[in-house]
Amino acid sequence: MSQFAVIQTGGKQYVVEPGKRYRFEKIAGNEGDAVSFDRVLLTFGTSGEEVRVGTPTVAGTTVAGKILRQARARKVEVIKYKAKSRYRRKYGHRQHFTEVEVSAVNVLPPLG
Repeated sequence: MSQFAVIQTGGKQYVVEPGKRYRFEKIAGNEGDAVSFDRVLLTFGTSGEEVRVGTPTVAGTTVAGKILRQARARKVEVIKYKAKSRYRRKYGHRQHFTEVEVSAVNVLPPLG
């Protein structure tokens, strides 16, 4: 049975699964460093049982991973143009990102 989780990082929410790679907004750290996400909003298994919904986070649950690389995305070009006034502006932006391989979803057993 595979474990899934919904985490929040960089102002966005991601559905993550152990063993897969994800690109998140830049996270402090170097390549090869371990990283842990504690803002876990939801955990669930593939069979549909063991669903835990946080209020707003699931207490005691973390998602562990490893930083694979720190890089910048492809350039997004922005063009401003106003007709009949000879106004043209062109510039680009490259967003920083961190590629992380999720290794485990650590869920504490229920109290009871």
